[in-house]
Amino acid sequence: MPVVTPEKLAALQQHADDIRNICILAHVDHGKTSLTDALLATNGIISPKLAGKIRYLDSRPDEQIRGITMESSAISLYFSMLRRQAPDAAPIPKEYLINLIDSPGHIDFSSEVSTASRLCDGAVVLVDAVEGVCSQTVTVLRQTWTEKLKPLLVINKIDRLVTELKMTPGEAYIHLSKLLEQVNAVLGSFFQGERMEEDLNWRERMDERVAAAAAKEVKLGDVESEAGDLQFEERDDEELYFAPEKNNVIFSSAIDGWAFTVRQFAGLYEKKLGIKRSIMEKVLWGDFYLDPKTKKVLGRKHLKGRNLKPMFVQLVLEQVWAVYQATTGGDHGKGDPSLLEKITKSLNITIPPHIARSRDPRLLLTTVFSSWLPLSTALLVSVVESLPSPRTAQAERLPELLEDSPGSEYIAPEVKDAMINFKTSKSDPVVAYVSKMVSIPESELPENKRRTGQLSAEEARELARKKRAEFARAQAAESGGMDDLTTALDTATLDDSVPETEEKKIDPEHLIGFARMYSGTLSVGDSLYVIPPKFSPANPHAAPEPQKVTVTALYMLMGRNLESLNSVPAGVVFGIGGLDGHILKSGTLCSQLEGAVNLAGVNMAGNPIVRVALEPVNPADLDKMIEGLKLLVQSDPCAEYEQLESGEYVLLTAGELHLERCLTDLKERFARCDIQAGAPIVPYRETIVRADEMRPPANKELGRGAVLGVTNSKQVSVQIRVRPLPANVTEFLLKNPGAIKRLYSERKATEEAEQEDSVNGDQKVEADEDVLGGKDLSIEDLKKELQANLESGKERDGWKGVVDKIIAFGPRRTGPNLLIDGTKDGYFPKVFAPEKKENDTSPKAGEALQATHFCDKVIYAFQLAMNQGPLCNEPVQGVAVIIEDLTVAPADEETSARDRLSRLTSEVIKNVQQCIRQGFLDWSPRLMLAMYSCEIQASTEVLGRVYEVLTRRRGRVLSEQMKEGTPFFTIQSVIPVAESFGFADEMRKRTSGAAQPQLIFAGFEVLVDEDPFWQPFTEDDLEDLGELADRENVAKRYMDGVRRRKGLLVEGRGVRVAAEKQKTLKR
Repeated sequence: MPVVTPEKLAALQQHADDIRNICILAHVDHGKTSLTDALLATNGIISPKLAGKIRYLDSRPDEQIRGITMESSAISLYFSMLRRQAPDAAPIPKEYLINLIDSPGHIDFSSEVSTASRLCDGAVVLVDAVEGVCSQTVTVLRQTWTEKLKPLLVINKIDRLVTELKMTPGEAYIHLSKLLEQVNAVLGSFFQGERMEEDLNWRERMDERVAAAAAKEVKLGDVESEAGDLQFEERDDEELYFAPEKNNVIFSSAIDGWAFTVRQFAGLYEKKLGIKRSIMEKVLWGDFYLDPKTKKVLGRKHLKGRNLKPMFVQLVLEQVWAVYQATTGGDHGKGDPSLLEKITKSLNITIPPHIARSRDPRLLLTTVFSSWLPLSTALLVSVVESLPSPRTAQAERLPELLEDSPGSEYIAPEVKDAMINFKTSKSDPVVAYVSKMVSIPESELPENKRRTGQLSAEEARELARKKRAEFARAQAAESGGMDDLTTALDTATLDDSVPETEEKKIDPEHLIGFARMYSGTLSVGDSLYVIPPKFSPANPHAAPEPQKVTVTALYMLMGRNLESLNSVPAGVVFGIGGLDGHILKSGTLCSQLEGAVNLAGVNMAGNPIVRVALEPVNPADLDKMIEGLKLLVQSDPCAEYEQLESGEYVLLTAGELHLERCLTDLKERFARCDIQAGAPIVPYRETIVRADEMRPPANKELGRGAVLGVTNSKQVSVQIRVRPLPANVTEFLLKNPGAIKRLYSERKATEEAEQEDSVNGDQKVEADEDVLGGKDLSIEDLKKELQANLESGKERDGWKGVVDKIIAFGPRRTGPNLLIDGTKDGYFPKVFAPEKKENDTSPKAGEALQATHFCDKVIYAFQLAMNQGPLCNEPVQGVAVIIEDLTVAPADEETSARDRLSRLTSEVIKNVQQCIRQGFLDWSPRLMLAMYSCEIQASTEVLGRVYEVLTRRRGRVLSEQMKEGTPFFTIQSVIPVAESFGFADEMRKRTSGAAQPQLIFAGFEVLVDEDPFWQPFTEDDLEDLGELADRENVAKRYMDGVRRRKGLLVEGRGVRVAAEKQKTLKR
């Protein structure tokens, strides 16, 4: 197919019904970019011979070196096919525009996948025929489910079943049908989960209606009819699943350049067998057999004991296997010339003489397949026929998407209508969603690129001048010496010195928005509002108020290149200039502010976990580094940076590979200076447990964990008790931080309403906004479930009625720790009882100082203590702090209560903090490590080495399963994040590249069940280990590492350095 001009593609953008926006999703190394190459070859962008090898959309050098995609990139493709307008009409050629986005498969770049999927209407999901359903396959299928994308399944790398696993067609059919079942099982689990939730909601609505009707004391018959209106709507899940007969499964091998659907073969065999195409499509896959004598199709029960092959094996797979046998099978992989001749005759294929003479089996194979079953035809025809156009997709997807967006009831009806009904005229509201910002060097922008063709006179002179200067420099470098220097100075002209300054000129980066148009038409020069992710149409003028920007440029995304456009209609994926400094990572563009829609409100990206401190090698480059960091954060959907109190600049990334890519970008593109990164900073958590062997409690009278603290001035005394929370309560609090946040924001809102204070109105909206995204528990449910969890464990007696005494959650008011009021009078404000008017914390004139005046100080001290635990100043989890008593000594001197309060505040905070720390250490403390769950696919030969690497890095194997019909094992394990740096590289080296780990953050866990401060104190321990306990305490090693990094005191025997230099005064 000839190269298609950008003008032609731009013209096709105007016909929305002939556009398809698709993204290619899969696990890492399942062949996404190779598949895309075959599609690019049809547009003449790359040579068909290089398809699958060049990986055109991997435009970054590090992507090419590593062989994996790191950034999602888009390209527009032209496709023409014959379509019948009516069943009996003659076919006429129809042109289509396919906007294709190739996304990464590595877990570190899953945020790129979520940005790509939001822009599209359909998804092509690839699955490796040998490896089957992997961890990222499940993730991308969930992504298509949540984004309501219509999926198309491509079973790729079928050539491996022939060449590697040496399967027969019959075995391959069984293997493929099992693989299809696995994929459908994943979709079925999503459907089941959603139905269960819907069923629960329906039951609740039913109960509410019946209760409301009964309360009105209406007749019984009315109640029944009321309930009858709300019949539970049954939904058929038949449409969800992949089935070859529905034409939504494609069998392919991207590297060999072939693919087919059942429909293609049904067309081939229609005339030969005399069976209608529509019937043939239904019977080609499944338990259907062809009777060789009668040429009739039989089901399994009509076989009557005959050993027939399924039709898919006999008519499809055996033909594909025969081509492999003829070209790359036979003796020494040279093929079978006579069989090849037979195949080419029956398929009416002519092999060019130079290819036939070359005797290159691979070349012969790809030639036969590209003529018989070209990949691009099968895939693009399926995309056009099975996946929806923007108009159809928006009508299906957007109502639900808009409902989930923040403040959905306040969206202007005209905006909603334009988006759902796909209105494209200039007068309609413009809505576009920017999913991410892409950084492009200035020289690569289309306006700065020189068009091919004749040079102007000025350009020719400029080129000659540059060439002369380069030649002069090369000569000078070859012949060093003083004479040459003088001659060089003599011959130097002003013209020659110009290019030097030009060469040093920095190529600045420009940020281009990667966007999708939902309604209206956008032209260069139009003004739009940039809607930030926290915006709600309920309060459009709340700070920060959306800014108005002017569109400076519009681009068609063509992989590595951009093409300029003047206007963009709805339904198109495009690039947009002029948003520098207005959008951080993602946002919505809307032509009106009142009733604008916020599509960026729900963010799917995972949180970054790996943190690294950065500093420039040359301190003078600090400003450059900070500017570079700002650019990097804007152009990467998952990277973040923060400045710590110590002044360090810390970069947060999703994983080791992501970190490596961010550092490369920072050094080479954004900061353009040498930057050194420190050792990765890994988060820890601290907790306490009830161990079998613990030291006796510090205060035997009060019991374990109880501390009585008195301030330095002896004026305030506090008695607290620290206890470990039951594990199920900690887990519940960790899962529901959003509900706790809502609890605080609603309480704050009611307080402000009472005070009728308009000063903090903006803050109220801000607090509510953070909570809008998720489906959190209501306050009543939170209280009920927390009470149920507290009263269901082994030690339930000690936790009865505690819920009503909870003063605060911590750290940061949402964490998994509780502050409980255990005082007799109960004068602390309770979280679940906001209606009780809070005591004023400042004493009135002439009033004596009361314990109630110190309530907020105690709560603040609790938050501080939970944020920085006693082991290594890391956050604490799973701890309950009970305030048993707080007493204030009467004043001796004649000072006012207000003066005393201001003096005692710091003392009380410090004292309470100290008491909590002492109570914490009275139990057996534990350090919790951040953990990765790790999935590895490896063959039986390298299994031992995989286990060796895992064990050395303190990994724990959870399960191993053999994939049926393949020599591969899937190993599920967990490994500490602290030990994971260099893990993937070591695994690849030890297994010669046969095992690839995928690491996903899986929370915190007490991996080393050991007290960091443990010392032998029982007689048996002292006898076995001696007083010094000469075995490594692993928990202490981790703890000391963090303390050293934070500049805290590290206790223990110091290691002597350079002992020979120590002198003694006397010999």
